[in-house]
Amino acid sequence: MMTTEAPLSPAPVAIGDVQVGPGRPVYVIGEIGINHNGDIEIAKQLIEVAAAAGADAVKFQKRTPEISTPADMRDKPRSTPWGEMSYLDYRYRVEFGMPEYQKLIEHAAGLGLHCFASPWDVPSVEFMEEAGALTHKVASASVTDLELLRALAATGKPVILSTGMSTIEQIDTAVETLGTGNLILMHATSTYPLPPEEANLRMITTLQERYGVPVGYSGHERGLQISLAAVALGAVSVERHITLDRTMWGSDQASSLEPKGFEALIRDIRILQEAMGDGVKRVFPGELAPLSRLRRVDA
Repeated sequence: MMTTEAPLSPAPVAIGDVQVGPGRPVYVIGEIGINHNGDIEIAKQLIEVAAAAGADAVKFQKRTPEISTPADMRDKPRSTPWGEMSYLDYRYRVEFGMPEYQKLIEHAAGLGLHCFASPWDVPSVEFMEEAGALTHKVASASVTDLELLRALAATGKPVILSTGMSTIEQIDTAVETLGTGNLILMHATSTYPLPPEEANLRMITTLQERYGVPVGYSGHERGLQISLAAVALGAVSVERHITLDRTMWGSDQASSLEPKGFEALIRDIRILQEAMGDGVKRVFPGELAPLSRLRRVDA
């Protein structure tokens, strides 16, 4: 008789009152990012879209523009709905301050959602701590920012680390800096929009086996198939950009899901996770009638 020994599953990570890990419901994050275009009413509408779709959390991006904007980009002209301005002024134009974040976190909590952000610099970590975020996300672009990672580790909060545009050696260093005790990795490929041939979903298993932590998927593709395949491969969390309308102005809108698409994704994730089962072979109740009707020889 053949026997196989199953690998140990990573321990779940607690984000507030939610356990994120194998065997738990997939933790779905609606990535609002900067798709609100600096308008708090649009941000609130996107939170409501995420809640109506059945998401668990929404995420924004928080920057201190004079720190996080590369020096060679600051004075470059940017055409915007508010006229032409420097890239630095544009970065300020789409940032929310503390009053706005407190309103957004409160609005999300009232709808049963976690609300947090990807801080892009150390002052933004301190800002989100003061705002009361339950967790922090590391954007793929920040994997090599060890000062930022050390500041995030020092909060003691769970950290969700995206791994796009990074080598395995860079991820090794990031994980060593953050520690594995309160860490969720997100497989990602930072191509917008993501072509299927660059999705490399088998990295979900690679990351889990290499680091022994829960692994999710952050997607930038059009459509739903790749995100659903990620769940089938064991992703414990799925993050997708959301928008009110993909034709809205902004660099992330075209690779985002509109409300109906996000709702369909979460519906299908829940069905798929239920369908995955536990891997234990049994005769199910629905099989009993066909069994008695069709099988001629009992074992």
